[in-house]
Amino acid sequence: MSTVPVHLTVNGQHHELEVEPRLLLVHLLRDNLGLTGTHVGCDTTNCGACTVHLEGEAVKSCTVLAVQADGAEVKTIEGMADGEKLHPLQEAFWNDHGLQCGYCTPGMIMAAADLLARNPNPTEQDVRHGLEGNLCRCTGYHNIVKAVLDAARMTEGGRIDVSPPSSEGVEAGEAVATEIKP
Repeated sequence: MSTVPVHLTVNGQHHELEVEPRLLLVHLLRDNLGLTGTHVGCDTTNCGACTVHLEGEAVKSCTVLAVQADGAEVKTIEGMADGEKLHPLQEAFWNDHGLQCGYCTPGMIMAAADLLARNPNPTEQDVRHGLEGNLCRCTGYHNIVKAVLDAARMTEGGRIDVSPPSSEGVEAGEAVATEIKP
């Protein structure tokens, strides 16, 4: 099979690769570059586990061809931390128990980072709407939403107290959790 050259910058590092034209961006990241934090969950854009930032915008990398990213800037979950210092979203997911099995977490964090870049002070409803394209089978979303709201309120000087989700949000999360029992 023929290959084509692809030049892209991933997490600040430039890469030049020869890839098959049909190679998906998620497989370039995982198989060619060894960045396995981006997960493959469905290959159909339904779950969001493969969400990365392409030119600063969240995309589901399972439906983006690697050749479409030629010349682009890509950020994966591995590029979120600043050395040993976690990104505020990573810290909030950790502190607020916004994960259980962790499979969806990288995609959730990448989608949430995109949301917070566009809306730095979201409401609970904004967060729930902003993460609609990312599925979690374990948590019922309650702590994920709490983590995103907590991250939105983080400042350089530390954390600001976060109010708990509304009763409607708790009810919605519990309803989803009971419907999705594995």
